[in-house]
Amino acid sequence: MYSMVNYYLDIETTGLDPKDSKIITIQYQRLERGTGRPTGPLVILKEWESTESDILDRFINATEITDVYPFSFIPTGTNLKFEHKFLHHKSTTYGKSPIDISNRPCIDVHDMLVLMNNGEFKNSGLDRMTGKQTSGKNIINWYAEKKYDRIIEYIEDETKEFSKFYVWLCKEMPLLHQQFMKSMQNSTASK
Repeated sequence: MYSMVNYYLDIETTGLDPKDSKIITIQYQRLERGTGRPTGPLVILKEWESTESDILDRFINATEITDVYPFSFIPTGTNLKFEHKFLHHKSTTYGKSPIDISNRPCIDVHDMLVLMNNGEFKNSGLDRMTGKQTSGKNIINWYAEKKYDRIIEYIEDETKEFSKFYVWLCKEMPLLHQQFMKSMQNSTASK
């Protein structure tokens, strides 16, 4: 019997282009469907403890991200196109099962952040719209300086703030839908 499982998913990299940058962390956490609350530990796979290829293997082997049944790992995160670009390129480059987020169900909250920011993409990141302390701009320097503890602190803060926001969305969006439906009924009744 297949089950539908949501996972928070994020990566950190040394740049924006997967052809000349590498994945330095892959982090994921199982989430409760419906509420969005974390139901498992935050797993952080660290390239500096092994290799980029190894953390991809460990991610693929520990999850159902490449499973034929697309609902067995539902990526949930912010700007998942970025994760897709890197994970797909790197998994195929290393000859592994392709990680293809774009062809499986996923929940990307970046669209919600843009809408909550009056439709503006600028300043719609988690660091501007939630209590997240900073953007990821320092990751590259911390990695170069081997300040891995700073990277882990950043990941933990980002995960915590994503989780708060996602749990809030899971609670509020059904209520917003009810308001919308009520508004539509009132609009139809007044015609």
